[in-house]
Formats: sequence, C-alpha cells, structure tokens
Amino acid sequence: MVARLVIAAPSSGAGKTTVATGLMAAFAGRGLAVSPHKVGPDYIDPGYHALATGRPGRNLDAYMCGTGLVGPLFLHGSRGCDLAVVEGVMGLYDGAADQGELASTAQVAKLLKAPVVLVVDASSQSRSVAALVHGFASWDPEVRIGGVILNKVATDRHEHLLRDALGESGVPVLGVLRRAPAVATPSRHLGLVPVAERQAQAVEAVAAQAEQVRAGCDMEALLALARSAPPLDAEPWTPEPGERPLPGGSAGPVRAVPAARTGTARPVVAVAGGAAFTFSYAEHTELLNAAGAEVVTFDPLRDERLPEGTSGLVIGGGFPEMYGAELSANEPLRGAVAALAASGAPVAAECAGLLYLARSLDGTPMCGVLDADARMSERLTLGYRDAVAVNDSVLAPAGARLRGHEFHRTVIEPGAGPLAAWGLRQPERRVEGFVRGGVHASYVHTHWAGSPEVAARFVEHCA
Repeated sequence: MVARLVIAAPSSGAGKTTVATGLMAAFAGRGLAVSPHKVGPDYIDPGYHALATGRPGRNLDAYMCGTGLVGPLFLHGSRGCDLAVVEGVMGLYDGAADQGELASTAQVAKLLKAPVVLVVDASSQSRSVAALVHGFASWDPEVRIGGVILNKVATDRHEHLLRDALGESGVPVLGVLRRAPAVATPSRHLGLVPVAERQAQAVEAVAAQAEQVRAGCDMEALLALARSAPPLDAEPWTPEPGERPLPGGSAGPVRAVPAARTGTARPVVAVAGGAAFTFSYAEHTELLNAAGAEVVTFDPLRDERLPEGTSGLVIGGGFPEMYGAELSANEPLRGAVAALAASGAPVAAECAGLLYLARSLDGTPMCGVLDADARMSERLTLGYRDAVAVNDSVLAPAGARLRGHEFHRTVIEPGAGPLAAWGLRQPERRVEGFVRGGVHASYVHTHWAGSPEVAARFVEHCA
C-alpha cells in the first residue's frame, strides 16, 4: 500500500511541474520517503523530481509499456516509500493522438486508483473557475478529483472570488499559490532546461517551489487524500529475466525473456551521460544489469576515452545541439567511438545519440560512424510511433514490433541508411534510422521495460 497523488491540469502550462516538484520536495523535507513519477515519455521533468526527492524519477507510459505494466512499474519505483507523487502530462484527458484515453493522465490515474489534484491557472478568471473544475470532475466518473490547487492567483481579493465560486462545486481547494518568479524554470526548444545543465540554479528553484507549496497548500489535507487511495491489485515489476505478462494488459499469456548470462565475465556496457546526454529511463540500466552487463556511465563532454573494457555502447537522448563545439573538440573520444563501431561492437543510439554518430551536426564534425549529416530545424517532430524492425540488429530481429516516441527539432540527411532501423506506420508510412554492423541508430526513443528482451539481446551481443 503506497499513498499516492496524481497532479494534473486542464492543459499544459498551468503549473503541474512546479506544483508536483514542490510537493515532492516539501514532503521529502518532512522526512517522508517520496517516490517521483511522470506520466508519458518526458525525460526532463523526472530530473527535477529526482533532485526534489533523492530518488530516480520514473516514467509511467501506457502507450510504450502497455496499460498492464503501469501498476507494476509504479510499485517497482515506489517500493519502500511513504508517498508517491505522479505528475501528469498535457491536459488531464489528453493522450496519444487518435487513441482515445490511451496514455492520458486520466487513464494512468484510473490504473493506479489514485486521487487527482487539479492544478488550475487562475490568472485570467474568477467565477468561471467553478465551471471549469466541475466539467473536469464530472467528465469521467472513474476519475476521482480530490481537490484543486489554484495557481498564479493575483491578490487576496482574487483568491476570495475563486474560493467563493468553488464553494458550491464539491471539489475542495487544497492550495492557493501566488505568482512567484523564483520558482520559474527556463525553457527552450524542447521544454525545460535539464537539471544537469543548471545544477545550482535548479537546486534553488526546487527549494523555492517547496517553500511556495508549503506556504500555500494544505499539506495535511493533501497527505490525507493520498492515503485514501486503495491498495493496488498488482505485483511490482522486476528487471530480472523470466516469464512476464504481456505489456498490453494485466492478464493473459506470458512471454519468456532470455535468461541472464552466466559466468564470471560481465560485458562492460558504456552509457553516455553528462549535460549533453540526459535522456534515459532508470529501467534501462536496471535491465542491462539484470541481463548480466556491468554498466559504466561516461561523459562525452569530459572523458577522452571509453570506460576500460567497453564491449557495448548506449547513447541516449539529450541536447548535443547545445554542445556541438565541445563534443567535436573531444577528438580522442570521437575516435574511440568510431573505432568501437568499426570493430562491430554493439552500439545503440537514440535521437541525440544518432546525431553524435553522424558525420556532422550543424556543420561541426561528429563521430562519423554514419554516412549522414544532421542540422537544427524549425519544425518540431513529436509523437508516439508504432515501429517494426526492418532488419536484424543488436536490439531486435527483423519483424519485431515495438512502440516508441519521437521528440526533436533536428533532421538528418539521409533519414535512413541502406539498412534502415525501423518502419513506422504513423503519422505517415516511412522507414528511418540506420543499421550498420553492430550499430543501431534512430530518432525513435523506446522504453525497454515494455520490451525487456531488447536489453537481453543487446547484452548477449556484447558478450
């Protein structure tokens, strides 16, 4: 039994991240073990959640991992905690395009049997707030909205008008937050600036968010609401190999995941980190370890060589476009990456990793593993993807199906190699990415908890 709250909003920009992170930090400051979670594929918000709680920020993505794994992944992340705070995505009822409620905050709240706290941007309304809250609270009777936090309230008079209007709604006001510049987090082309790029300022911002929440919210009422959540009928997810339920549902057939390698030698898998490569899911490292790998993190901005004994390389997402000159200047590491790839060793690269392996990024030399060049674009590419492996690779056999997500403002030319990585079905049919020797490079982010055989296959190739 884990006490839990889902922090949602009518739309993006209402202040979910500020409130959720502030609540996490405020409750952690009271000595509670707080488990942080984020609905959807976002990588940046969980970094702030981790800073607030001292625990890994974890994602709950019903599209990429399946509805049947939402509860188990939640229980895995929240094991041993007193309280879990789940930050929603977009508006409460917004999910995957043309998929109904799939991957929405509302669906995740129902799967977790968790009460919802609605964060409302009240800056341009007074009595209308009651109609807004009433509509969201009554839209789906299975979604339990247990309270509302009013954000960006201007004055005491404004607060009085809002409280008066909500008095007849049946939804209690659990907090009122004034406009506060100190809690703001800077944004750029893909959302908030990650914690790794602004450590000192991020610490100050999270502290300010915690103080704002403590001062403006009824912490006891929020904790009581969280503790009203019923037990979950699920078992915690585990990265250990074995029989697992299919990710599409909690019941039904099971599939076997290859057993971990046995023996004394654990292949070293180097995982890119640092400020340029901040996008990763905690479960990926756990799955690699469980499959028999020794995972070592390195920073392509600082380290001039790969970790000793590297037999496989994982380069996830991030912002190489912000650090192109520094990445290019590290010629020894670029040479080491190119040599490892040329040897046939397994290399898995997603999005930022794809750009790093290209010949160039905005004209600046990169690793040159791929015969392709990347550049910034004004167009945002964003959305879930159904992917089919076009060719055998270190991640999947040809014909394997995975679900993923694209999120970038860059383009790479050509968009696919002679051997493509994935065939995509939406928003238009196309092939993309590169399979070359042991290299698998693509714009598509995947969540390996939904397809744990990917990690097992990768480690087996490393061995």
